[in-house]
Amino acid sequence: MFCPPQLKLRQLQKKKQEEAAGQSSNTEQSKLSPAQLRIQKDFNEIDLPPTMTLKCLDATNMNMEVTLTPDEGYYKGGRFTFSIQVNHNYPIEPPKVKCLQKIYHPNIDLEGNICLNILREEWTPVLPLNAVLVGLNFLFLDPNPVDPLNKESANVLLKDKNLFAKYVRASMTGGQFEGVRYDYVMKH
Repeated sequence: MFCPPQLKLRQLQKKKQEEAAGQSSNTEQSKLSPAQLRIQKDFNEIDLPPTMTLKCLDATNMNMEVTLTPDEGYYKGGRFTFSIQVNHNYPIEPPKVKCLQKIYHPNIDLEGNICLNILREEWTPVLPLNAVLVGLNFLFLDPNPVDPLNKESANVLLKDKNLFAKYVRASMTGGQFEGVRYDYVMKH
């Protein structure tokens, strides 16, 4: 059967368009979500101090661990690990951050929840992941007894800084007091 050249050309063009449409839908599926794009941007801008390390737990960088090893203050000599989970609404919603050890700290409760204003009411989508890491670091350099999650440790810090320092040291070495056994968190 004879086919005019124009018809063959139209058929080839249509076939190419269909193939291109199929490829673009596959490309769209392989694209990263807005949250993943933002977290990649945030990763490129992270400037960690030598006392912190960040480890990605999955290929999408949505689950991470950060380890702090303060070199000054009450918590000097300790090693504290936090999980950071970024959901698909990031940066609209802040990441979920949790301490993985049971520690004696005014801003961290015994379940590992953290009282850091930028993870709650002061979160804005313009804040990068680096701001969260800086905030965590600051909690260990200057614990805040005014806005505590662990009210008992905050009261001790407000009333007697020497006793607070003693309790922090005892807790970091796996001590038990006030009915709570704390995790050993000293650097090895």
